[in-house]
Amino acid sequence: EVYIYALDLGQHVTGGAPGAKGIPAIDEKIAAVLGTEAANVAVTDMAVYPETRNAFISVMRGSEPVLIRVDGAGEIVVISLDEVPYSRIRLPNRPDENTDMLLKGGRSMPIPNYPSNQATDYPLSLFGVQTITDLAYTGGRLYAAGLSNEEFASKLRSITYPFTEVDEGTSVEIWHAPHDQFETRSPIYTFVPYDIDDEPHLIASYLCTPLVKFPVSSLKPGADVRGETIAEFGSGNRPLDMIVYQKNGQDFLLMSNNRHGVMKIPTKGFGMAQELTGLVPDGDTAGVAFETIGAMEGVEQLDLLDPDHALVLIRHSEQAALNLEAVELP
Repeated sequence: EVYIYALDLGQHVTGGAPGAKGIPAIDEKIAAVLGTEAANVAVTDMAVYPETRNAFISVMRGSEPVLIRVDGAGEIVVISLDEVPYSRIRLPNRPDENTDMLLKGGRSMPIPNYPSNQATDYPLSLFGVQTITDLAYTGGRLYAAGLSNEEFASKLRSITYPFTEVDEGTSVEIWHAPHDQFETRSPIYTFVPYDIDDEPHLIASYLCTPLVKFPVSSLKPGADVRGETIAEFGSGNRPLDMIVYQKNGQDFLLMSNNRHGVMKIPTKGFGMAQELTGLVPDGDTAGVAFETIGAMEGVEQLDLLDPDHALVLIRHSEQAALNLEAVELP
């Protein structure tokens, strides 16, 4: 079964010194706190609690999930999940162990979906866990992206919170320009809520790296919805994380990914952006403009720390340790 858990962190949210201190080699320090080696720990996500600016980092120690808090004094605290009240909700139609990615010419590639069957070989290792790929809360609802076991596999689910029910989800289809085809079996990897011309949207990115907009009003239970692809940022690339921020009175997206560097994307043209409908050859870009931020090379996860800074998890080279750093928003 696949569940989403909501944790009532209580005093754990406010118990640390304000802020989040930068920590070099935080993966090694987390591993030491857990009594293991960094090679046995996988950092999966990070979020900053806005009121205290403490960082909450989720990791996997083998197959065991662990939640870490890092405060402004640099203290690393393991939050005991056995002692935290929670609610949960089960997602229907969970995907099988593998989902076939359908390629041009009738070819297919089986992609592992769960942590227990993750591939180590490239390109299969590029895909990561696909059951739930990202979450975002807006307008009193939790939106969850991932896959189902249906033929139209890519899903966006809208869930009321506090948890009462989960709908069957909206099947989402996109035009994948480097593949020159519509796709229904590739999941959203990261997304953010954002209003375009005063209408709530979800802005999403997929493998290889299309940027797609979905009006929230279109995400009805059981519906099949085609998102509007407004940019292509380069093939062979997996988006990792995305935030919205303001600079000099303008809104931007900042997106980390595993191959092409952190991308700064102005949002002011989203409403008028021309939809991509044709082939964009492998490696080329098209649509909405973006800027690659060289100083942020190696960022894996990021979140807003304050109006002027992001908190990032970053490797300064491929084999380097993972650092926790505060960086100025570009």
